[in-house]
Amino acid sequence: MSPEQVKLVKSSFASVLPIAAEAGTLFYQRLFALDPALRPLFKGDMAEQSRLLIRMTAVAVNGLDRLETLVPALRALGVRHAGYGVVDAHYETVGEALLWTLERGLGEGFTPETAEAWNAAYAVLAKTMQSGARDAAAA
Repeated sequence: MSPEQVKLVKSSFASVLPIAAEAGTLFYQRLFALDPALRPLFKGDMAEQSRLLIRMTAVAVNGLDRLETLVPALRALGVRHAGYGVVDAHYETVGEALLWTLERGLGEGFTPETAEAWNAAYAVLAKTMQSGARDAAAA
């Protein structure tokens, strides 16, 4: 990711924070619409799950300019997600739901450059999580 992309992701995420609860709800509604088979992976309170999603996204976004400090946490998160039944194919669906949610939440602020920056950020995050899950499974 370029420094400009990191700035775009950070500034656009800051614009989503005031509607964080709504964004979390939109994300999960879209995720389950895209792949209803994912719904059973989420056993707890969805409002709490939405809060966790926003909190973890904030950690990831804030760490984009210090990836070396973020990688261990992302790898561990990937291992935990694999334990819940998450497989590589799910990451594509999550990315699609994330971008859809951001587009709705940011409106005109979701420019092509912002979309490209989020695609790049999500690719880094997802690949790191997937790598952690694969390495743990191989160990």
